[in-house]
Amino acid sequence: MGTEALTLDRVYRASYALRGVARKTDVIPAPKLRPGLDLQLKTENLQITGSFKVRGAYFKMAQLSDEEKARGVIACSAGNHAQGVALAAQKNGIPAVICLPDSAPISKVEATRSYGAEICLVEGVYDDAYQKALSLRDEKGYTFIHPFDDPDVIAGQGTIALELAEQVPDMDVVLVPVGGGGLISGIAYTIKSLNPRVQVIGVQASGAPSMLTSVHDGQIETLPSVFTIADGIAVKRPGDITYDVVSRYVDEIVTVTDDEISAAILALMEQHKLVTEGAGAVSVAAAMFDKVDLAGKKAVCLLSGGNIDVTILSRVITRGLIMSGRSCQMTIELVDKPGQLLTVSRIIAEQGGNVTSVHHEHANAGSDVNGCYLRVTMETKNHAHIQAIHNALQAAGLRIVDER
Repeated sequence: MGTEALTLDRVYRASYALRGVARKTDVIPAPKLRPGLDLQLKTENLQITGSFKVRGAYFKMAQLSDEEKARGVIACSAGNHAQGVALAAQKNGIPAVICLPDSAPISKVEATRSYGAEICLVEGVYDDAYQKALSLRDEKGYTFIHPFDDPDVIAGQGTIALELAEQVPDMDVVLVPVGGGGLISGIAYTIKSLNPRVQVIGVQASGAPSMLTSVHDGQIETLPSVFTIADGIAVKRPGDITYDVVSRYVDEIVTVTDDEISAAILALMEQHKLVTEGAGAVSVAAAMFDKVDLAGKKAVCLLSGGNIDVTILSRVITRGLIMSGRSCQMTIELVDKPGQLLTVSRIIAEQGGNVTSVHHEHANAGSDVNGCYLRVTMETKNHAHIQAIHNALQAAGLRIVDER
């Protein structure tokens, strides 16, 4: 089955099949994420299994014949599709084997295992797990459940657009994370079929822009490598069907950096008490950092998943604080004499900064014998606040040699 198999009727059938399985996730306003913009959040991070993936996986498996169900299914995933397939298999009494890259967060691996699936860890990234899954499919006779390049899977993801059409009938733009392209294909096809005036914007991590590169060059291309904290969309090659659908129905694709993604994760946690993974926050990052002109438009940011590995959460928060100007580290050159630390701390305190750590060291060989460096880490309000502290220190005759 190819692109021609993707129909609006198939999306409606998927919506019917998912009743009682997938949640109709809420849309909430987010006025503080980017002041001046009308942003809405579609909270698929609160979906069962913590991701939209259960929609496509369940609908695909609902279409299998009894013979196919008896043989069992196999899938590959960076983590979220794995949980969707595992849950769908459990509900339908189907044996399931899931191939995951060995870099997948432990939380996602264990969550998948908790649904009763057999786990096969594969060295490398998603694409390596994909090849292993195909090999096991051919060897064992399993039915392969593709994470994105399948009309049934795409139709399942398209049910989100049916909900959005009802929840935000006056939306002008929807921003959607893009990895292999299944999610944005389902949403773009469905929304454009219902209301062609709505813009559909894809968002990829700058370290994994496979769909952007392919669409730009007019042909499917495979990236030599991908590297991003958004592991859920770290895909080297888009799908054949999804590439075709995206080329036809998606208005634009933009990219965001890992620092911008981290800032978005932090903002969602602080302002809306929502936990998102890297892939789930890219749409918000695009809005926060003006990757798309959203002025005067009602925009929906799709939060595609919330399964972030708690072991990296603190690092992501730290990056987000730095990116947002909420944390700063300055290295100041001083003369090693009494009162210097007092002077620096007094100036920072007067400017409203909060010092959280201090490191003092003598200057390197070749420098003034009385020289020393003071590295100060502080909590700040924003980038303007950092600049004010910087200016005040300089006005006091202090030399800042490094700032980050």
